[in-house]
Amino acid sequence: MDDNEFLAQRFEAHRGHLRAVAYRMLGSLSEAEDAVQEAWLKLGRSDSSEVENLGGWLTTVVGRVCLDMLRSRTSRREDLDPFDGHEHAHVPDPVVSRADSADPEHQALLTDAVGLALLVVLETLPPAERLAFVLHDMFAVPFDDIAPIVERTPAATRQLASRARRRVQGSPPPEADLGRQRQVVDAFLAASRGGDFDALLALLDPDVVLRADAGALTPGASVVVQGARAVVERALMFSRFAPYARPALVNGALGLVATVDGKPVSVAAFTISITDGKVVEINILADSTRLSRLDLPALDD
Repeated sequence: MDDNEFLAQRFEAHRGHLRAVAYRMLGSLSEAEDAVQEAWLKLGRSDSSEVENLGGWLTTVVGRVCLDMLRSRTSRREDLDPFDGHEHAHVPDPVVSRADSADPEHQALLTDAVGLALLVVLETLPPAERLAFVLHDMFAVPFDDIAPIVERTPAATRQLASRARRRVQGSPPPEADLGRQRQVVDAFLAASRGGDFDALLALLDPDVVLRADAGALTPGASVVVQGARAVVERALMFSRFAPYARPALVNGALGLVATVDGKPVSVAAFTISITDGKVVEINILADSTRLSRLDLPALDD
């Protein structure tokens, strides 16, 4: 085995970890792969013999690449879609597995069960705050190592993570029991198929939030709706897809995937309160272009 093969082998040992870091940073599976590939290219251009902790070095490289990508993305959105006083719906890429058996590669990507609702919150953070929170709180990278990436002192970097943490901890803890999740999602699906307004209303928290992302080509269908009655009315608009929806694991929690003629039309993730079992958040990706890029499993009828 030559030096290049040995280096490639060492890099592959860290690939799963690096993808997990990049996915939490970017909320996009394809962009996460791009960030990991960029880290490999940077490794090839560096003197790896001087790197004592390759995993730590690669993690910071991926973090820096992701930070640049986030800053570029933020700039593009400001140029193309200036703030107009309305909240714009964006749902990160979901990781979908069969409800009865999670894919091992997907399990590695979701080692700490990062839910889609958490990724939505991370999307609202400034890039530097997101980096500090993800690297420190999710992957235990010391602030001394993060500080040079964000060009701040360790103390200031700690403050970035603290601000991000307050945003993340503002959300109620979700129900973790898959059995109880399944009961709620099954009831929601049955009520949607039957067009039962009252049954849907009974499943929702009064302040439930529905976020539906249909992509840039259909902006009118991309909405953020809050309040149980408003969410039920919007959910009933999606009821035409209910007969095609099947339970699946969406980022480790029970959700729904709807396919028509073999093509995915939506992926829905539910956040269920641990206190009363009510649905507090629904995130729906219905962007056909992005859905076509996802690695979706075959689901049972």
